Amino acid sequence: MSPLTPRRLASRVLLDVTPLRRSRDYRALIAGLGASVIGNQLTTVAVPFQVYAITRSSLMVGLVSLAQLFPLIFGSLLGGSLVDAMDRRKLLLIVESLGALGSAGLALNADLGPALWPLFVFPAAQASLSGLDSSARNAMLPALVGMELLPASNAIFQSLFQTGAIVGPAVAGLLLAGAGVHLIYWLDVLTFLAAIGAVLTMSPQPAPSASQPGAGPGRPGWRSTLDGLRFVRRSEPVQGAYLIDVNAMVFGMPRALFPALAVTAFGGGAATVGLLYAAPGVGALAGALTSGWVGRVRRQGLAVICSVLIWGLSITVFGVARWLPLALLLLAVAGWADVLSAVFRNTIIQFAGPEGMRGRLMGVQMAVVAGGPRLGDLESGAVATAFGDTASVVSGGLACVAGTLLLAWALPGFTRQRSALHQAERTAGETGPGAGTELDEEISRAEAAARDAALTEEAVKAGEEAPVLPAEQAGQSAERP
Repeated sequence: MSPLTPRRLASRVLLDVTPLRRSRDYRALIAGLGASVIGNQLTTVAVPFQVYAITRSSLMVGLVSLAQLFPLIFGSLLGGSLVDAMDRRKLLLIVESLGALGSAGLALNADLGPALWPLFVFPAAQASLSGLDSSARNAMLPALVGMELLPASNAIFQSLFQTGAIVGPAVAGLLLAGAGVHLIYWLDVLTFLAAIGAVLTMSPQPAPSASQPGAGPGRPGWRSTLDGLRFVRRSEPVQGAYLIDVNAMVFGMPRALFPALAVTAFGGGAATVGLLYAAPGVGALAGALTSGWVGRVRRQGLAVICSVLIWGLSITVFGVARWLPLALLLLAVAGWADVLSAVFRNTIIQFAGPEGMRGRLMGVQMAVVAGGPRLGDLESGAVATAFGDTASVVSGGLACVAGTLLLAWALPGFTRQRSALHQAERTAGETGPGAGTELDEEISRAEAAARDAALTEEAVKAGEEAPVLPAEQAGQSAERP
């Protein structure tokens, strides 16, 4: 065994950039995503700032945020069927172009004398588009980088999101203090144009139905979306990935209490509030940048469970902490665990679903990610009103831990979920010596098996004769005289 040199240690721990080296289309996708994330974060800060400047009402700021929730959920759920039914590259170009028009509308509104209604309409429209955008990008990943690089690819995605969440608001604050909101909106338009340019360099990404008869959803719409939800109901790995995230966000996300805790628990003010909000993001970024090991994790379902348990325990102890540095460290640990959970959950969903179902599954994932934290704000605020801030945080963290253990027991298919690489290695090992060199082929077979099983079950459910799958055709041919 070769010694573990500092260089080898760094390659095992630091962010794995192999997907960037291997796929030109993935590099283009990441470049466009990076531009979009920064632009979105700029606008996310500018819109509530401008609403408050116009109305001097925190209620109106909250209503603008609420107005974006339902379009985001609607766009994610319905948009998933579009992702599965058309060329995903073309869909990204349409979405980014419409997003640029929305930011241009915000910029013109700021330039011509701001009215309030565009600050409701344009951000809500862009929220519905963001569900489409995210679903399309995530659904493309397996075809771009291969199943074995999905964990590393998702970790790169997370590192971009977390970097944008830290850098974007900071840059927005500087620009708001100097040039004003109109410049931020025009910069967002430029980031959309940069994203469009990056997507144009990609090769076409045809819908699964174009190359795999019967794999796609056919006509997009609510019937197709319901087919995706029926698939979720039958798949324990996918159910577990969604439910464990909802559990963590509803019970273990006390961000609505940060302003009160900053004053009552830590004796601080606005600066303390900012530190509390920033700490999970810092931990998440650190987790994403040191995720080089995630691709070697075989029990991915168990890894999600452990990550969420760490999240819940960190939040529980945070609830009783009264020393600010310790509280910030606990929130950073929670953020670190959360980003690892996100990497593994996305990988499980992308692998468990057939190619023609991934857009809809990622659409449901977007709806969960959008709705969970907002429900968490409601839960933590309601419990705090009844029993106090500390009781709300501690009980929420303990409920998160209990819910995680309950889901681990109730969904053994999720707990036992293994990585694509491990399944391929096990299959290759069963076929005899020398098969280990064919892992990529085995991973493709594992993916095809998942797709074929889903198609067969759909046909049987519909009362049709089960389709003859390629493996069965081969067996029938061998049996014929």
